[in-house]
Amino acid sequence: MKEHPIIQANHLSKIYKTDLVETVALADVSFEIKKGEFVAIMGPSGSGKSTLMHLLGALDKPTSGIYILDGENVENLTDDELADIRNRKIGFVFQAYNLLPRTSALKNVMLPMAYGGIPKENREEIAKKFLKMVGLEDRMSHNSNQLSGGQQQRVAIARSLVMNPAILLADEPTGNIASAQAEEIMAIFQRLNEEGHTIIMITHEPDIAQHAKRIILLRDGKIVEDGNGYRQKIIGKGEG
Repeated sequence: MKEHPIIQANHLSKIYKTDLVETVALADVSFEIKKGEFVAIMGPSGSGKSTLMHLLGALDKPTSGIYILDGENVENLTDDELADIRNRKIGFVFQAYNLLPRTSALKNVMLPMAYGGIPKENREEIAKKFLKMVGLEDRMSHNSNQLSGGQQQRVAIARSLVMNPAILLADEPTGNIASAQAEEIMAIFQRLNEEGHTIIMITHEPDIAQHAKRIILLRDGKIVEDGNGYRQKIIGKGEG
């Protein structure tokens, strides 16, 4: 039996309206993402990539079009059901880390499991496993505000994995860290992808996007490039 795409975006549009102005943030965007892909969504400021990220993350609903995430149509879900699908199916990694500051790395990683119904006796063991996976076995008891930016992002990646999500959704994941640490973070994403994780990454940086295997380029709310060809162009420019 043919496997369904993990993401199906069919003619998604998002229009913001006020009394005087109608702003089209996303216009008739369609694409599919298969399980195990590593996709970068690129575009300049105002291109619609943040709007698309909010739709893919079930943080917002489209004005029109259909979004199916791992077989579930999000269109008719209530706010509580959207919150549930976010916790079960999406691992978020944000530019600003979104960690609790005076809380240990271990407890930060355990937090989604408390909301997700994982038995209390299992949470610590699972959290330790993923912190070891991102190379932080010696920093588990440190509070997040005692860690470097790169280490905080590793905690965020570990936290994103504990619910075994269908996709990892990373929003400008290297935006707040030094370039050497950014390369380490991207190496972790590449390793996770090689292990079978589906990763969607929002970025405006070509040198970060080229770590993905496919690039979707947005401009003025529309897809203008999609595929490996654009990625090869970026790599070529980098080598030149």
